[in-house]
Amino acid sequence: MGNGDCDMEYGELKDISGVQRIFRARFKLDQPGLISHITQRAAGKEPLFVEDNDYLAMLGILKKSAEEYKLRYFALCIMRNHVHILIKTQEKNLFEAMRYIFSRYALWFNKKYQRKGHLFAGPYRQSVCLDSVYLLAASVYIHLNPVRAGLVDDGSKYRWSSCRLYCNEKPVKSFVEPWPVLELLDQDRIIAVRQYGVILREGRAAKQENLFEKKGAVERFCGRLGEMFPSIFERIAKASSPGFNKNDTEMMLNPVEKLTKKFQDLPSTRKPETRKARKYIVEQLLARGFNQTQIAANLKVSRKTVYNILNSER
Repeated sequence: MGNGDCDMEYGELKDISGVQRIFRARFKLDQPGLISHITQRAAGKEPLFVEDNDYLAMLGILKKSAEEYKLRYFALCIMRNHVHILIKTQEKNLFEAMRYIFSRYALWFNKKYQRKGHLFAGPYRQSVCLDSVYLLAASVYIHLNPVRAGLVDDGSKYRWSSCRLYCNEKPVKSFVEPWPVLELLDQDRIIAVRQYGVILREGRAAKQENLFEKKGAVERFCGRLGEMFPSIFERIAKASSPGFNKNDTEMMLNPVEKLTKKFQDLPSTRKPETRKARKYIVEQLLARGFNQTQIAANLKVSRKTVYNILNSER
């Protein structure tokens, strides 16, 4: 499959019309226009960054990669033993860009500290973001990482993240672009910045799991933020897909268990609204990383039924 490329899975995603969502690919996806939440961590318990110059070196490499590979950075956070970046590719070059970033930093770090061996734990992780709700939640999750780690009590005080850019009412020149996320909140930058600040402050109360340890951590965090700020997330969800109604939005923001229960509570009828609801629930379970076999077992239907639901017209 070469570099983990998976055009077929991406094509299937595009063919499911009318729904914007999250997708954690089993294989890396590399297509122009994709927004990806990329994470990478250290091998074992070794640090990736020891001194300020190490953080600065990584920032320099990220900035250079934006120029060399035409990447658009929306958010980032560099922690002592892991890295988060939220980026959009404009060309089919994600594999090359990530190889450039992580191999170049590893060479620099190993040379500086006279060490040998792998610096990173393995291939980077990728969550493809096809949903405005997730895009906002992922940026908040990234910016709250230092708070969860107990390094600061306010994400904007952490030096090695893009959080300050999101909290500045006047645009600051940077290779990181906060506006694509901020504009989801309001077209007026001052209002958007203030709303983002409120989500950051109150979002500290939402349980933030370690995504390296628990699959679906960001999705669950997204659901908790949606419950804390229902009017904001509901509005963004509806703007992403104008056909959504309130029930659709609630399903988007709620955990897998509620999606499953909603499916089981649907009447056994072939009415268009029922078919639409069944298809939407299955698509949302796909978005949360379940395959069709797992979805069938969870919903207590056959795999063929799941296939038919996905291929039905709305």
